[in-house]
Amino acid sequence: MAVVELTKDTFTDAVEGEGITLIDFWADWCPPCRAFAPVYEKAAAKHGDLTFGKVDTEAEQELAMAFEIRSIPTLMIVRDGVTLYAHPGALPEAALEDLIAQARALDMDEVRKALAEKDAAGTARAGDTESAAV
Repeated sequence: MAVVELTKDTFTDAVEGEGITLIDFWADWCPPCRAFAPVYEKAAAKHGDLTFGKVDTEAEQELAMAFEIRSIPTLMIVRDGVTLYAHPGALPEAALEDLIAQARALDMDEVRKALAEKDAAGTARAGDTESAAV
């Protein structure tokens, strides 16, 4: 599959729903971004069942700010609407392939369960703090 440019108007559609979406936050002036581009494009060609998107942080500053992108390139991996990975740095081909394999192997029911438990624990702690303050 070809790499698609993502904008604030197309981003949500790309990451919601089922499937794995990889997003490369980049800029044309960034040498590490340019070095990572062929690795990313090769992975996109190899994994036609996944969505590979690119966000030009210069053109899409609102998106970059929304995701607190402070260093580029930053790679984000979203599966079934859940962000699994978001870290800066250009990756070698083997590391990118390993991340893709890990994203494919995850049991998303277990991921959602863990997120719900974490959220409930955070809510309980916040509730405890509020009660203790009263």
